[in-house]
Amino acid sequence: MKNLFKILLGLFLLTAIMILSCNNHEKQQNLLLKPDTVDATNDFYDNAETYQLKVSVLEVSGEITNPCKVDFSKLPLRSVIVKETILNGNKDTFIGAYRYDGYSLYDILNKIKLNKKNKGQFKPIIDLYVEVENDSGESVKISWGEIFYPNNLHKIIIAKRVMRIVPSKTKELWELPKESKLVIANDLLTERNIGSPTKIIVKSYDKDIKVTKGKDPLFSPEIKIYKNDKEVKIIKSYPTHLKKYTINTIFYGRGRGIHSTQPFTGIYLKDFLQTHYPISKESLKKGIFAVVADDGYRAVFTFSEIYNRNDQSEVLLICYPKSRNNGIFRLFPSCDFFSDRAVKAITEIQYSEN
Repeated sequence: MKNLFKILLGLFLLTAIMILSCNNHEKQQNLLLKPDTVDATNDFYDNAETYQLKVSVLEVSGEITNPCKVDFSKLPLRSVIVKETILNGNKDTFIGAYRYDGYSLYDILNKIKLNKKNKGQFKPIIDLYVEVENDSGESVKISWGEIFYPNNLHKIIIAKRVMRIVPSKTKELWELPKESKLVIANDLLTERNIGSPTKIIVKSYDKDIKVTKGKDPLFSPEIKIYKNDKEVKIIKSYPTHLKKYTINTIFYGRGRGIHSTQPFTGIYLKDFLQTHYPISKESLKKGIFAVVADDGYRAVFTFSEIYNRNDQSEVLLICYPKSRNNGIFRLFPSCDFFSDRAVKAITEIQYSEN
């Protein structure tokens, strides 16, 4: 009986501690939601009321071995700040500035076990992307590189809370969403910020590309440009009319570590491609590029991460016309922490919105 009493007493105390802990956590959360109306801190992003958003059930599926519904209770809360602007004809229309709190796609997908359809042919993960859908029929694409490779992580979230960033003089109050939202903080035009996402589907680039492992030397004297499987242009020389930019970097690979600390000079890939692939709502949401090397190595980029950045971390196209190995065209994605998507000896750039 004494042992039973001790056990029951222990369970009672444990339950009481858990209740107190939950109450304290709830109180702390409520404190976080209260606006700092007296400027007690130097934080500009806590001065207005924070609103809860209705979060939909979110499922992860596709080329993975463990499809699941996302358990948000196990994920840390992340915050991003966004100046939301949409494409309205040929003009940009600003619709509000916000702080969003929610769960990053990095955390949501971190423990997903990949099962690439093309893993027997091409093992690297840099040809992966995800399609995020909602029940209204909207969908957008996000490259695996945008989620797992950027210099600044956790910039893509499923928002559960929102706060207006109110101008101190005009006091303008922008319209608030009512439901959860996919928020991609590095986008300039925020067309990919769709409401109430319900599905994340993991996919690999599904075009048949021949892989020749160990090919030496790697060399391609030209780039073939494709749009929806149709060849639209062959580039044999560097476009000299486009402005060159120099970007300083620490060039570091996920496998081999440090490569160099030398700067890269080239043209913006978006300037090179804009004649063939103009900006539209559809391209910003669904456009995807595959940059292919002479040996079949390839990396996937979304239209938005090349054309539509607000962080000036551009993707460079570089030309080494005298190089007989790894030449003549190569890519440098300054947005990435790792060098894996710096494709060399580029032979094709493929584009699709399907």
